[in-house]
Amino acid sequence: MMLGGKSSTGSRTSLRVAVAGDKGTGKSSLISAVASETFPDNVPRVLPPITLPADAFPDYIPITIVDTPSSIDNRIKLIEEFRKADVVILTYACDQPATLDRLSSYWLPELRRLEIKAPVIVVGCKLDLRDERSPARLEVIMAPIMKEYREIETCIECSALTLIQAPDVFYFASKAVLHPTFPLFDQEKHCLKPRLRRAVQRIFNLCDHDLDGALNDAELNDFQVNFFGAPLDPVELMGVKKVVQERQPDGVTHLGLTLPGFLFLFSLFIERGRPETAWAILRKCGYNDSLELSAKLLPVPAKQSPDQSIELTNEAMDFLSGIFQLYDLDNDGALQPAELDDLFQTAPDSPWLEAPYKDAAEKTPGGRLTINGFLSEWALMTLLDPQKSLANLIYIGYGHDPASTFSVTRKRSVDRKKQRTERNVFQCFVFGPKKSGKSALLDSFLGRKFSNSYKATMGERYAANVIDQPGGSKKTLILREIPEDRIKKFLTNKESLAACDVAVVVYDSSDIYSWKKAREILMEVARRGEESGYGTPCLLVAAKDDLDPYPMSVQESDRVCMELGIDIPVSLSMKLGEPNSLFSRIVSTAENPHLSIPETESGRRSKNIRQLVNSSLVFVSVGTAVGFAGLAAYRAYSARKNT
Repeated sequence: MMLGGKSSTGSRTSLRVAVAGDKGTGKSSLISAVASETFPDNVPRVLPPITLPADAFPDYIPITIVDTPSSIDNRIKLIEEFRKADVVILTYACDQPATLDRLSSYWLPELRRLEIKAPVIVVGCKLDLRDERSPARLEVIMAPIMKEYREIETCIECSALTLIQAPDVFYFASKAVLHPTFPLFDQEKHCLKPRLRRAVQRIFNLCDHDLDGALNDAELNDFQVNFFGAPLDPVELMGVKKVVQERQPDGVTHLGLTLPGFLFLFSLFIERGRPETAWAILRKCGYNDSLELSAKLLPVPAKQSPDQSIELTNEAMDFLSGIFQLYDLDNDGALQPAELDDLFQTAPDSPWLEAPYKDAAEKTPGGRLTINGFLSEWALMTLLDPQKSLANLIYIGYGHDPASTFSVTRKRSVDRKKQRTERNVFQCFVFGPKKSGKSALLDSFLGRKFSNSYKATMGERYAANVIDQPGGSKKTLILREIPEDRIKKFLTNKESLAACDVAVVVYDSSDIYSWKKAREILMEVARRGEESGYGTPCLLVAAKDDLDPYPMSVQESDRVCMELGIDIPVSLSMKLGEPNSLFSRIVSTAENPHLSIPETESGRRSKNIRQLVNSSLVFVSVGTAVGFAGLAAYRAYSARKNT
């Protein structure tokens, strides 16, 4: 006996199937025969779209079948149908071996060239005409093709004349979309794919209520009722465990069904052609076709303005701190790579293996992720992709209401007016010319040693860390490095500075060209802030202080800062020491959002004009009020005089 029940089709309400192949392979006859349940005497070259009713197959979803033209004259129409299709059927004729060769020489490469992501069903038509003297097995013929083209979900041969397996073609087509095997099972290695193993492990953990590492009879019955609506009787339950124990000895212990046994059941579903059972369980737990949690289960609060941001609440941060301690098995205050892998073993993937998260947080010299680095990665992910952050929280066991996960910050424009902020996470944009020391600044921020070798940053880069402030408060600071060749395009977006709490412009204090370029960047940031209304506090950083400074740059930088109304440059050397004071200063600047905002000459004139206009409007309003009061007094006086 097996665990099982109804299948699930996710959120789909219809399917579209495109049927393609060489001329004369029998695709139009196949469609007509399945639709009418009889072999057609006369078939047009291309049939109009035909819809099979919802009750034609077990999943109760209508299937629209689109016949496609084989001639090259109708190539545009063919490509259009490929792009609209949920699944593609490619046909060949069993009595024409050349049409089978054309699958791998033309049709399958063409689908890849067009980047068609739909699954493919390969169908051999005219089975009744095959030469019986060469009874080659379908598995032998198709094995090398399927090995090269993994998008092929199923292969089947049929006859429209005798209707042998003809309806099965579209059953397998619908199954390839609704219950695909490809995301679940590696046919070559004959095992579950990593993402499915991770999802199944999470489901197992959710069902293991007593946390003893096994599902006892009561937990197995709860699982069966929750997912399929009916319990198993004792005989069926014993049968399930017997099947598992025979094939997977470590799958059952005296405590019940273990994780290896639970994984084996999923393998058994798929091997026996029942992927729909596995999908029913997965979709009940909210997984989509990519084996990730569906977006509808991941509500994220909306920002009303681009100068707002999303942060994790204290409740979520406390959960993360607890999880860190749980997986820090050696209690050294840092997670080894293996411990971090274990922490994310129930997520589809480890979320920090790729940019912008890779190497964006503090690690020990041995490559372990510190608690500050761990919490900073979460803050960065929440800032950039809160939905991804929520999904990964749920994957690792966060069971609180999603509404308690995030808070939306106040607008930065309001913070400036109130002259204070309540944010816990600050984002600092780091601008500067090439070779000015931006990357060295980010490396130092993460506690990495200075390197004399120069390596240009090809794209934007992030670094995040926790800063201890006076008074015992902790703030997360996120540095975002903007390469010089991207600054112009970056600032053309009117909202580019909306998400910035502090803009730092770095320059090489020993290089006059570096200073001139930094001055241009600073003026452009100031101008864009004034034009967009997202004026941002700015700091100038004179890097490479260990080298002889260029005298003119020292004098000019002080003068420019005075003219703009910001602090004089901060001089430092990443080579000589850690610039921790700079990072605290950046946070302090962010905590005073009304200060250090540069003001250009044109911006100052515009501000004076606005103030003049506003004062004039106030004068006019007061004058108008006095006029109305005088008129009222005169009317009262006239009325008394007449009386």
